Amino acid sequence: MPNLSCGIVGLPNVGKSTLFNALLKKAAAAAANYPFCTIDPTVGIVDMEDERLAALSKLSNSAKIIPATVTFVDIAGLVAGASKGEGLGNQFLANIRETDAIVHVVRCFENDDVIHVAGKVDPISDIEVINLELILADLQMAENTFSKLEKKMRGDKKLGEAVEVLKKAIGYLNDNSSLRQCEFSDEELEILANYSFLTLKKVIYLANVSENDLPEMENAYVRLVREFAKKEGSEVIPICAKLEEELAQLSEEEAKEYLESVGLKQTGLGRLVKAAFKTLGLINYLTTGEQETRAWTVREGSTAQEAAGEIHTDIKKGFIRAEVVPFDDMISLGGRGKAREAGKARSEGKEYIVKDGDVILFFHN
Repeated sequence: MPNLSCGIVGLPNVGKSTLFNALLKKAAAAAANYPFCTIDPTVGIVDMEDERLAALSKLSNSAKIIPATVTFVDIAGLVAGASKGEGLGNQFLANIRETDAIVHVVRCFENDDVIHVAGKVDPISDIEVINLELILADLQMAENTFSKLEKKMRGDKKLGEAVEVLKKAIGYLNDNSSLRQCEFSDEELEILANYSFLTLKKVIYLANVSENDLPEMENAYVRLVREFAKKEGSEVIPICAKLEEELAQLSEEEAKEYLESVGLKQTGLGRLVKAAFKTLGLINYLTTGEQETRAWTVREGSTAQEAAGEIHTDIKKGFIRAEVVPFDDMISLGGRGKAREAGKARSEGKEYIVKDGDVILFFHN
């Protein structure tokens, strides 16, 4: 399964560790009112909220439910100069390289009791400080790779294409541009994918607001972040880290009641996990039976045979066909048997493109 991982970044004291504690439903990161209280990247695996699984499990009388998950890596507070090793720079930049996407927590609240690393609340300046560090780290890597390839190229003309693309990337980075905002052809992006450029990663901006901004979670700071994110095609999710931390201490039932009492339908973390899937072009197909009901994560556009390989390589190799019932039909008709009788269970071959919410039964040798 594409093990989806997101690195949580942000300047010190923007609410990152508070959010991470909520993610882990326990105080895994030492939330303290000073920079560098989070030294080792802490890893938390979070379930994706998906009501479809409970509904299918009820139909199949499943012994267990296995949801899709996202891995979040808490990356210690980056500061200006991180790319030169300031603060705990290089170590954390390496941690970000290993993730699929970046979740950038931005402070969008005023609070005299929580010190701001720059002395004032300015979300765009905060975003630019971190972006610049990522750009500088990419520039350093691109220049080092470029000079190595240029030497090798003398004996291998094939490397010429990679050298040209790196040259183009260096030009953009020198203009202080994140690579995700720049013009590259599909072929060039394929070459760049061989190097783990930080500024090519998709970003989700988490605008951290105060409890006074509930339930709308809109304020002048959030609007500034939206304008900034729109230019680079990134998503913004307003969240109240303090509320998320409080919700994490409650039972599911209590949390639901508390959310409703402040006028909200879904937790911020639930919205974040769904946004991470969408941003990375991932979907879930479902399987259900007496043993388990489970969500399987695949890239959008995956074929039935590729999806079968998520369960087991033998199923992929011996693939005969897939019996597909859309989730809504499965529930409204009361199970696979009834769906077959109603002609709603389709038989699909190995090239069928799997859709989110397909309930699939694979037949194989």
